[in-house]
Amino acid sequence: MTATLADADLSLTLDREGGERRLAQAQQRLLALRLQLGGLLGDGRVGPPLCVLLEGWDASGKGGAIRRLVAPLDPRHVRVKQFAAPTEDEKRHHFLQRFWPVLPGRGGMAVLDRSWYGRVLVERVEGFATEAEWTRAYDDIVALEHMLAGDGMVFVKLWLHISDEEQLKRFKARERDPLKRWKLTDEDWRNREKRPQYEAAVEQMLARTDKPQAPWTVIPAESKRYARVAVIATVCEAIEVGLRAHGIEPLRLEGS
Repeated sequence: MTATLADADLSLTLDREGGERRLAQAQQRLLALRLQLGGLLGDGRVGPPLCVLLEGWDASGKGGAIRRLVAPLDPRHVRVKQFAAPTEDEKRHHFLQRFWPVLPGRGGMAVLDRSWYGRVLVERVEGFATEAEWTRAYDDIVALEHMLAGDGMVFVKLWLHISDEEQLKRFKARERDPLKRWKLTDEDWRNREKRPQYEAAVEQMLARTDKPQAPWTVIPAESKRYARVAVIATVCEAIEVGLRAHGIEPLRLEGS
């Protein structure tokens, strides 16, 4: 079934005690799987490359989710890369070119904070790409992911979904906090005014690029605690599937 924003049950939540317990359990499981993926646990076989893409609304909690995702991991074993607007030099090349150097090799793991989906989201809505460019991008993206998945790459594509009301609440909280105010820009406020256009772009993105080799998961992120656990759990499940596809049975260690 194709992922849609309507699939996300925004009422899902975790209390502090339950959230901390489940987060710790998920992180422990992720650590074991990541070590096995890299050939550092088990029989020494190296697993497939893992690429995690995080997209979502402004203030949906991507940064916090990424911090919890990589916190239990040795920083030498995972690469985190944030993508903003392309530079003038990057604009001289095909829009996918700038992402290639970040992609992981076998046994590697990369986490992308924003990704090539910017072409069919912000570049589409804000007019930074022509209609011909962003329309063509769906097939380009699917072809890229199909090629890489065929070579063994495991994709985890996550959209963190929050309501318009919750986003406004978080914006105002950032505005009041002097240590978080830098996160809130005039562009963020302008983007809020275009929420219907962005919702249409997100829904079309999900419909056109949710494929068996690179599926989307819409994460209900109204509760940050719930979203952080759900992100890690989704990554763990994908690693297990990827390991089994390569003939490697995921280890079950005590406590993970």
